[in-house]
Amino acid sequence: MNVHDLIGKSGKGIPLSRPELIGLLSLAPDSPETYAVMAEANRVSKELTGNKAEVHAQLALNLAPCPADCRFCSFARVNGVFREETRITPEQATAYAKQFEKDGANAVYVMTTARYPFGLFLEISREIRRNLKPETVLIANVGDQSLSNARKIKDAGYTGVYHALRLREGVDSGLSPQKRKESILNFQEAGLLVGTCVEPIGPEHTNEELADLILFTASINPAYSGAARRIPIPGTEISGRGAVTELRMAQIVAVTRLGMPRTVLGNCTHEPCTLGGIAGANLYWAEAGANPRDVREKTEEGRGETVQSCRTIFSECGWDVWRGRSRYFANPI
Repeated sequence: MNVHDLIGKSGKGIPLSRPELIGLLSLAPDSPETYAVMAEANRVSKELTGNKAEVHAQLALNLAPCPADCRFCSFARVNGVFREETRITPEQATAYAKQFEKDGANAVYVMTTARYPFGLFLEISREIRRNLKPETVLIANVGDQSLSNARKIKDAGYTGVYHALRLREGVDSGLSPQKRKESILNFQEAGLLVGTCVEPIGPEHTNEELADLILFTASINPAYSGAARRIPIPGTEISGRGAVTELRMAQIVAVTRLGMPRTVLGNCTHEPCTLGGIAGANLYWAEAGANPRDVREKTEEGRGETVQSCRTIFSECGWDVWRGRSRYFANPI
């Protein structure tokens, strides 16, 4: 495998194949070849966006011991981090969303655990939508849904959703990989744009697994793809597996960018970091309320970033930040 030949292929706008992706993922993270791949991913991301990154912001309507039992999540019932459910009020949710809008987030996400009452989600969503500017992009981050429910999400004022087929879905989670895929199709059929990610990456995941998930995310023509490492939740079984370094994460972010068609403008990573931005990430998140990577009930008092801190991180690695509606969710299906 000649890395410079693959970079030349990328320069022609041709996504990389499975063997090529595996080859790039197999390089040492600190090798000159990997740095060349990062540079190419950075070039592509900046070319597609005019060097304008985006900062999206997410609020959580609840936290709960969730029976979906995604072992990498602080909400998982099996992890025992949160033993009782707490929910924020419609007024609190609206206040969070309006603050994110005021701060200049390019899109506002509303997240729930997998078993949050769907009718209540719609009720609060409609209240949030009524209180935001018409041009503010609203994105849902909820559990698997039927086509009927997906249409209701669209009718409640959402432009898109975040939904991912996670690594080792059905093994490290209690959710069905097939249901995850079906939900993505239902969201798209309902006219919602889907953002996704290769996540949550740990040291145990093979290059073959990563390449297969990169190709899956490319196949759905998402609003954005990208890659995110697993943040260990202290005291949980899965935390014993450790975490990949930011450098390894940056390598995977870069390879993911080269695996996407050029119709996909966004390339995310989480949590925000300069190495990710250098490697072609052009989407970070600010967060408020509950956070599946945090043990604090209010992540703004813990791991969560603000819109401004995300902008600062982008600035540190040479990015400007887009002001206005998200361009990643600009084109209706």
